[in-house]
Amino acid sequence: MKKVITYGTFDLFHQGHYNLLKRAKELGDYLIVGVTTEHFDEARGKINVVDSIIDRIENVKKTGFADMIIVEDHEGQKIEDIQKYGVDIFTVGSDWVGIFDYLNSFCKVVYLDRTPNISSTILRKNQFKIVRIGIVGTGRIAPRFVSESKYVSGLIIECAYNPVEDSARRFEKREKIKCYTESYNDFLECVDAVYIASPNETHYNYAKLAIDAGKHVLSEKPLSFTKRESEELYSEAKEKNVVLMEAVKAAYCPGFQQLINVAKSGKIGGIVDVEASFTRLADSNSRERKDGLYGGAFLEFGPSVLLPVIKLMGKDYGSVSFDSIYDDNGVDLYTKVNIRYPKGFATVKTGVGVKTEGQLVVSGTKGYIIAQSPWWLMRQFDVRYEDPSKIEHFEPRFQGDGLRYEISDFVSKINGTDKKDYKLTAGESVLMSEFVEMFMEKRKKGEDCESRNSVCKRNIG
Repeated sequence: MKKVITYGTFDLFHQGHYNLLKRAKELGDYLIVGVTTEHFDEARGKINVVDSIIDRIENVKKTGFADMIIVEDHEGQKIEDIQKYGVDIFTVGSDWVGIFDYLNSFCKVVYLDRTPNISSTILRKNQFKIVRIGIVGTGRIAPRFVSESKYVSGLIIECAYNPVEDSARRFEKREKIKCYTESYNDFLECVDAVYIASPNETHYNYAKLAIDAGKHVLSEKPLSFTKRESEELYSEAKEKNVVLMEAVKAAYCPGFQQLINVAKSGKIGGIVDVEASFTRLADSNSRERKDGLYGGAFLEFGPSVLLPVIKLMGKDYGSVSFDSIYDDNGVDLYTKVNIRYPKGFATVKTGVGVKTEGQLVVSGTKGYIIAQSPWWLMRQFDVRYEDPSKIEHFEPRFQGDGLRYEISDFVSKINGTDKKDYKLTAGESVLMSEFVEMFMEKRKKGEDCESRNSVCKRNIG
């Protein structure tokens, strides 16, 4: 008898799960299925499991493919089970290729190709929908999105879109995901939602077309280059009853939310200053270093560093000043923004050709909060006071590279299980676009600006 074993969460059971179990059964004579506990799922990075383990076991049982169902609840159990049950073949889906190669020492490892074009679900609760997501753009962040999506229940990466043929075909071959290169409308017809990870200047148009087609949108920053365009997108999304989210990753990380809550609790007194930096020495051939119109430091990292400022200091700023250092291509290698509020200040720094300490500091009348680089991933932060011996240390949970949190929020909002919008509101996203617009206007003037200053003011009365 040839024994086969496979494992999974099997949450919101759908056709892909059914097909995988069917093909796993066909590999041998006897199929053992391991269903993970909620606790183990959380430990290994699965962040939004919906169904109880009883329901998940029952759904696997109903397929009729499993000869034995076991519970997986700890690291290292796979080797224990393979030895305990005399397993010949270990199998999982191809989205885990390479991860379980170490098990070849104990049995044969087989990766099963993903199921394409999943459009229906079976044996699932009626109130939940498996969201078919299409990725717009196949650059460096798209594979990370695919990888992180494995840890979020309730979605399928259905296809991708990129009008650049070479890039599209490389992505298709590497990720085994169908990639459209011609009709964006044909691509939209295959999905319920889109994740936009294309060049900055295309975000608005791709988002608008998707919303017009009744699709949910998660767009990389900046959502648009003007306040008006962002307001228009959020207004149309509301009219079409679809979700629109801007993918400022830090906003959705549990640690960042905890830091904001601690700061607003009064623990450090009144907040009077926020300083946030995000710099990276980008490759000289990269888009952000070569594109003088839509690349550069502020468009790349501006929304990220503005996030804690807007969250903690609010929307009613008094004046804004921009200082940038440009290269010969017109790319801002380093941009510093000073923002004046009625009762405080804020400073943000972004760089693609200049490196500085990437920390977040929130100063208050009773103490301060400091989160060291990379604060946008927020694995830890400290609250410090006048007494240097008094330090409160926080280490919030954090899994992967942070993308799974925004993906999880996106899916939850689509399914109506998360109706709140406090992590990044439409108004906050629009305000980020307002700052982006001011920066673009400044750059349009063609200022050769190593030292010149452009100041924007508005009435806050």
